[in-house]
Amino acid sequence: MDKEQFLQRDRLLRAMTVDGAYRISVVKTTGLVRTCREKHNLSLLSTVLLGRALTGTTLLAANLKGEERIQLKMEGNGPAGALTAEASSHGEVRGYIINPHAEIDLDQEEKLGDGLGVGVLSVSKILYNKARPVTGTVELKRGNINEDLAHYLLQSEQVPSAVSLDVALDAHGEVSDAGGVLVQAMPGATKERTLQLEENIRTMPQIGEQLATGYLGDVLKRVANGLAVKELARYPVDFFCRCSKKQFEKSLGLVNPDELLVMNGDVEELVCHYCNNTYKFTRDEIEAIARKRRVRLN
Repeated sequence: MDKEQFLQRDRLLRAMTVDGAYRISVVKTTGLVRTCREKHNLSLLSTVLLGRALTGTTLLAANLKGEERIQLKMEGNGPAGALTAEASSHGEVRGYIINPHAEIDLDQEEKLGDGLGVGVLSVSKILYNKARPVTGTVELKRGNINEDLAHYLLQSEQVPSAVSLDVALDAHGEVSDAGGVLVQAMPGATKERTLQLEENIRTMPQIGEQLATGYLGDVLKRVANGLAVKELARYPVDFFCRCSKKQFEKSLGLVNPDELLVMNGDVEELVCHYCNNTYKFTRDEIEAIARKRRVRLN
């Protein structure tokens, strides 16, 4: 990988204003969204919706630790149905959408948010010191992931936030650039400075446009324009799924043995929702799993 390829790699940059009043995270997810689109054969609508959700979830995971992770779910009455995005604190991101080929008719004045429609947004955090995931849920009023995510952070976590997520498509419908920014007000934030940061985000070019001509650090400078910031961390992000045949075998081991043996055919294929990888189990393997399950039950 040469220098330019390294600089253009998907990554997240986490920073804070010098006075500690604002957390700012910026991320580039171009390769991640392209990989997701290819794995799930996504329509243009589903590419943008899921791409934004993956980008937003990556930003939310920026302040987690170690193996902690966060999962975002959006369920609505639009043609996309529902989507799930999951990210870890070290840049492993995955996700899927229920209706990957969903479309809307923009000629009929339908908006992007109509793809999800009205519904529910849930965010679950898997944390070290909690036996169960910590989950917050808000009403999905707009189907606009930027606004709904900011609404969740304010209502569920009482953190005033500004969110900007972008998946840019070229003239051929391919993902040209993708990324996002998350600004969160901490104790010590002032109304004047908050308005300044919001204005910076509102008036700057779309994230995709900025990434097409510059680097992630340039986006941070535009967001924080007028405020001194210090970089806290940066790390690469990738579409990555930890699924394996062994994990699917463990899941099958929880199924009633009689139900396992009802499966027909010489080979059973199981597909991971998150990455579309397929795992095959022969009839002999299924019977062996059923026998082990019976032994445990007895």
